[in-house]
Parts: sequence; structure tokens; C-alpha cells
Amino acid sequence: MTKRKTKKEASENPVAAEPLVSAARPELAQKLSRDAYEKTLKLLQGELVKLQNWVRKSGERIVVVFEGRDAAGKGGVIKALTERVSPRTFCVVALPAPTEREKSEIYLQRYIRHFPAAGEITIFDRSWYNRAGVERVLGFCTDEQYERFLRICPAWERDFVESGLRLVKYWLEVGPDEQTKRFKARVTDPRKTWKLSPMDLESHRRWYDYSRARDAMFAATDTPQARWHVVDADDKRRARLNIIAHFLSLMPYEEMELGKVRLPKRQKSNGYDEPDLSRMKIKKKF
Repeated sequence: MTKRKTKKEASENPVAAEPLVSAARPELAQKLSRDAYEKTLKLLQGELVKLQNWVRKSGERIVVVFEGRDAAGKGGVIKALTERVSPRTFCVVALPAPTEREKSEIYLQRYIRHFPAAGEITIFDRSWYNRAGVERVLGFCTDEQYERFLRICPAWERDFVESGLRLVKYWLEVGPDEQTKRFKARVTDPRKTWKLSPMDLESHRRWYDYSRARDAMFAATDTPQARWHVVDADDKRRARLNIIAHFLSLMPYEEMELGKVRLPKRQKSNGYDEPDLSRMKIKKKF
């Protein structure tokens, strides 16, 4: 059963609101304030909770793929997308390099085992498209493996969609200057050094090799059943908001009637005495 939205609620729906970035409104190109960002994010995350309830009720299966330039902000987008919903419904998959056993499997095998069951959403932080990007550029696969991937990937994805899976693919794009700025921040910020790997450095050096690989991937795998959605990600805050709003706009979700929640009264102690836990407590440094 669905709940009819009031006129006020409909006007506050961030999915139906005017885009945060518009060619017709150049003033929106200015930096988005933290207050404006957090206010809009709160509204969008409320819609994600409604989506979650709908997915659980309807038994939908959704796969979201995040690809893009290194340092494009995929992790930040995924965090914003998932921080207010249940990890039992929104499952994030970020696979490490394949083991020797996994290298002997059918290529898609290590990814498809993480696909959602009914009532679940799987988010891939990097995906099977590693073959068309990192593996291709850095020589981790043969030309034959690469060409086979581009040839059969559209058929895989068409089969996924025809089986009832919803597949959404995002590519986050940043400019070369912005990527350099972010890589430099990873060098100097101790909170970000773990993000800087030898492959990241290669992606910075081989910008145009990665550009050519991206273009070939789009040409082969942007199909009517599984379109690529490209996101300008030089502005991290706007990228996060635009992606979440776009993702929500693709889903035919409805607000589910959950019923009123009443907090029950706490039971009586019936003689229970709280023990002294001071010996076990950590020291207060803050």
C-alpha cells in the first residue's frame, strides 16, 4: 500500500527538484556550500530509505557499477549512497586482485557470485570492467582475453537484465588537473596515503592510454539494455548529489506504508542491580 504525498512533500522531493548543475544557470557552477550539500544529501538519503523499503517489499534485484578515473571520487559517492541505509540491503563489493584460483575461473565468475538475491542491491566499487581498463592498459590480460570481453560483455548484461535484474552503470570523470591535485593530496595527507598504489601512479602517467581504453569500452558496451551514465566529478559534492538523484530517478519506487511505531515501556528491574564496570572502562582522553 502506498502513501499519497502531500503538495508540500512533493515540492520538497529532491529527485523531482531542479538540477544542482544547469547550463542555463551558470551561477550553479560556483562551489556548493557544506550547508547546502548536507541539507540536500539528507533529503536524498531519506529517499534512499524509501527505496530500500520498496526493494525489500517488491523483491527487486539491483546492481550498480561504479567505474571511472582513479581519484574520481567513487568511494565518496558510495559512502554517501550507503551511510544511512542497511548493509543487509545495500551491499558494497570491492574485490582485491584475483587469487591464482580465481584467475583460472571464467572471468565473470568472481563477480557474479556477489550478485543480489531478491530484495537486495549490490554496489560494485570497480567491477568486471577492470578487464577493459586496468587490465588492458597495464597488460594484465592478453589481447585475446580483452577482445573476447568486449565482444561478449553486452550479451552477459543483456541476459542479466532480461532475467529481471536492474543494472545501472556509472563512469566518474575528472579532468587531468583535478586528478593531479587529488593525487598530491594523497601523498601529503596521512588519512589518504592508503589510497595511493603503484597502479594509481601509472594511471596518472598514462592518462591517454586510459582515455583510449575508456572510449573503446563505451563503444562496445553502451547498449540499450545497459547504458553508461557519465558523471562530471571535478566537484565532489555535486557529483555525489547528482548521482544519488539520478539513481533514484531510474527506480519506480513508491513510499511503503510502514504503520505507526510506538516505543514500548521499559520492563521493571525486578531487583536487578547494575554492577560496577569502572575497572573495565576505557580511559577518557576526549
